[in-house]
Amino acid sequence: MQGKWISGWRKINFAIGIVGFIERRKLRKAARNVEVAQAETLRGILDFAKDTEYGKAHNFAQILQEKTPRALFDAYKKNVKVNDYEDLRALIDRHMHGEENILFPGKPKMYATTSGTTNLPKNIPITYKYFEDVYGKMNKLWLSTLISANKHSFAGGVVSIVGKAIEGYAPDGTIMGSVSGVSFTNCPDFVKVAYSSPAEVFEIKDYRARYYTIMRFGIEYNSTVLITANPSTIVEMQKNVNEFYDDYVTDIENGTLKADLDIPANVREALRSRMKPNPERAKELRDLKAKYGEVLPKHYWPDMAVVNTWHCGNTKIYYDKIKDYFPSTTKQIEFGYFASECRPGLVMNEKEDTTLFAHKHFFEFTREEDLDNPNPEFLTLDQLEQGKRYCMYVTTWSGLYRYNMNDLVMVSGFDGKIPTIQFIQKVNGIITLTGEKLHERQYIMAVHQAEEQMNMKTNFFIGFADPEYSGYRFFYEFADQSVSQEQAESFTRQVDENLKKINIEYDAKRASFRVKDPQTHRLVDNAFEKFKTECIKEGARDGQFKLMLLQYKDSKRFPKFENLVKKD
Repeated sequence: MQGKWISGWRKINFAIGIVGFIERRKLRKAARNVEVAQAETLRGILDFAKDTEYGKAHNFAQILQEKTPRALFDAYKKNVKVNDYEDLRALIDRHMHGEENILFPGKPKMYATTSGTTNLPKNIPITYKYFEDVYGKMNKLWLSTLISANKHSFAGGVVSIVGKAIEGYAPDGTIMGSVSGVSFTNCPDFVKVAYSSPAEVFEIKDYRARYYTIMRFGIEYNSTVLITANPSTIVEMQKNVNEFYDDYVTDIENGTLKADLDIPANVREALRSRMKPNPERAKELRDLKAKYGEVLPKHYWPDMAVVNTWHCGNTKIYYDKIKDYFPSTTKQIEFGYFASECRPGLVMNEKEDTTLFAHKHFFEFTREEDLDNPNPEFLTLDQLEQGKRYCMYVTTWSGLYRYNMNDLVMVSGFDGKIPTIQFIQKVNGIITLTGEKLHERQYIMAVHQAEEQMNMKTNFFIGFADPEYSGYRFFYEFADQSVSQEQAESFTRQVDENLKKINIEYDAKRASFRVKDPQTHRLVDNAFEKFKTECIKEGARDGQFKLMLLQYKDSKRFPKFENLVKKD
């Protein structure tokens, strides 16, 4: 194997280990008394923002006068309502146009861009303090857990798939982009040297070209760590390997990068110094193909120490596809609960349990059975029970106050007194196969737009996310029952295009092939009425009958609609 170990990996372990030890000790302290830790955190956030416009309007200074943790929590709930992004959008927009001290002091370091529940994206502010404390210090704790899993984690190359650091700029010039991309760019030099691909690779817009470039560099060396949140990315990476393996070998042999790939000239130039002829490795790769036929990561990365990706929720379908790609000695580490809004915690064991950062965020929860309750009871971190499911709300140093994450999580255990959680699924009409976070209202909007664009009327429609297929199945009851399958598929293609424009994450996942082309099903006449009649016969109440128009395939509704598909 070419380049078995990189030099200096023990220094990397030592440097990361020191910071990791310090941050681990702070987390352990918080775990001894969660109620006190949460009170200290909330007081810090409120004091940080008490002189902002939002802080003054919501009486942060008065809330801070409360003496006990419980009184503080109650006063906070009384003065600040639960928010989602749309409640804060206008205030964030003012920050983006250069105003300061609206939600938090000053201006943010960056905005993390992700899809919203409308056709407008969400721009999540990330303050300098939050970035330093969580994406700085706690990320080093995260890297230290990889070393704990295998001391040789950083002995070879690191293949890490991140978002684009800079996707644009706010009107006032503040960066808009990916937190993972900015973190990658800002990581310490002693860690950066281990990465197989430079940050410029993630500026490549064409996903096939991007995967090619990542893997052309990653496969050349003895990579020992693979980091990507979503295992569906690994599926697509291996598809790229299967398609272009011989091209990789030629490029590695000659020190080149395939000329017909859609790669910007400035990126090619930045990569030029990283490429030198490597005929020895090229021969190894050719021999692997001759021996195995289909060459998998276990063959070209036989010393892979750690794969860090999601295992939970809907990503399990993809994880099950890739977990056997790697050597039996590889530690498969759960990536943990992570969102654009914040990094609430970290997996501290070799299971799937995220230990929440009780000293970095203030958390609240409502019980799963209260999801439809207009006045649910809000619980704090110290009131949770093992095995129970909850919807989570966070308050951060970045201006998110009692922010509804729209995520259902389960308490899997405790790390000291801090609950550990596992992600279950999105709630409140949000569906995600591989991070696209498609909202029911977005699907409805896309279909209605297609009706006007195609002059095709539907009497009813419903969509199902199919994790096994890695795509969506759309069912339509057209007003004109003579609509052919070919016409219906054209209608779906228009819906698909509309969704790409409405939801930036859906567009990205479709472009990267992680979400496949949606499938089309025509429903018989009066399909909804027939479906409803069957449900009522089974015990549903006519007056309270509700139907989400975007669901997961494992819903008990799916087979009923399959039975109502036209046979011609």
